[in-house]
Amino acid sequence: MTSDAPKAPRSVLGLVFLTVFLDIVGFSILFPLFPDLLDHYLSISDEGSLLARLVVQLEQFAGEDSNAVVTLFGGLLGSVYGLLQFLFSTVWGGLSDRIGRRPTLLLTLGGTVLAYLLWVVAGSFLVLVAARILGGIMAGNISTASAAVADTTSGRDRAKGMGIVGMAIGLGFILGPAIGGFSVGWQLVEPGTSSGALALNPFSAPALIAALLALVNLLWVATRFPETLPVERRGRGESVRSLNPYRRLATLDFPGVLRVSLIYFLYLVAFAGIEFTLTFLTKERFAYEPLDMAGMFVFVGLIIALVQGGIVRRVAPRFGERRVAIVGMLLTVPGFLLIGDAATTTGLYAGLACMAFGSALVMPCLSALVSRYTPADRQGLALGAFRSMGSLSRATGPILGALLYWRFSSGLLYLAAGAMLLVPLVMALGLPAVPVEEAEA
Repeated sequence: MTSDAPKAPRSVLGLVFLTVFLDIVGFSILFPLFPDLLDHYLSISDEGSLLARLVVQLEQFAGEDSNAVVTLFGGLLGSVYGLLQFLFSTVWGGLSDRIGRRPTLLLTLGGTVLAYLLWVVAGSFLVLVAARILGGIMAGNISTASAAVADTTSGRDRAKGMGIVGMAIGLGFILGPAIGGFSVGWQLVEPGTSSGALALNPFSAPALIAALLALVNLLWVATRFPETLPVERRGRGESVRSLNPYRRLATLDFPGVLRVSLIYFLYLVAFAGIEFTLTFLTKERFAYEPLDMAGMFVFVGLIIALVQGGIVRRVAPRFGERRVAIVGMLLTVPGFLLIGDAATTTGLYAGLACMAFGSALVMPCLSALVSRYTPADRQGLALGAFRSMGSLSRATGPILGALLYWRFSSGLLYLAAGAMLLVPLVMALGLPAVPVEEAEA
């Protein structure tokens, strides 16, 4: 077998699983640290600095509510990463269609290593922002890995393959926050201290772990990951060299692709707003510390991994991706409502269970639908455009969630998010059938 011929699907799926798993572990280490990380950089900022001026503007907007300032500020910072993912996911997806999946993965993973190393020495807020910018630009791993799954699976088994990607994401979200919660106690410098723009910070230990995991991932892909896109299938589609994802999406004029991408965007706007404000809600309502938040993310990740690794692989081929995605949306709605109304830990975890189960059904099925609506030579661009819509939602969702959380209440935010899911639910009812040739494949 030549280096350009795809390996057996099972072998590739295993390699994709490990690649995505390691990537998500490093990415999600940050989650339980987020509120405390913001407090740290606010505490060491000088008057007149960019951060201080931004906080003054937020205080004028939010009043004297310090929790609102931190929440709004976190929404802005969280959106930077998502916005850059939105701009560059289609770039990496289109590039992988031209040069192959493996070299694209090596490029994005190399940049990810550098981004985490920059976080290790983020002694100032500006360096932290630079690290997040670089990380967002290089966040093309999942869409490229998903394209590798599409290269090596038939249409009927596409949801199974995407379920493997989802399972890797779920397990990554178990281990990543757990590492973040435990490693925050490993202090390399005293909290509240800073010795320059490039210096160790109280969160350098989790950042170092994330960097090491990204380096292991890079070496793994360099030595073990096969090229899944043969030379004869590269660069056959229309090429649009632009940072504008909409121009790239316009070239994917295939029935169902745009509608699924919009469904994914709307669903994730609501989901991202809830996901981002969870740490603030649990800290305010239940006095959760980073370790408690790590346990919460482990619980959610475990459900996602079990559903996507087991249930989706069985029900999607039998009932179809569209029906399974609709059921997932219907389950997510009560999850949001239960979390927003939770007065006890039991109520909170009941809502988290519904939300995790529902999202675990939705995500891989929508990914599989986009892939099945798209010809084989455009998989990288299609899945990159699809992921870019998700990234845009992760750029807008935290901002909207933070504004509603502060302006009104957490209960109203979660009620609004549940109501918003009715829009993608109705849109999903009108999705076209999978193309005949893809269904037969």
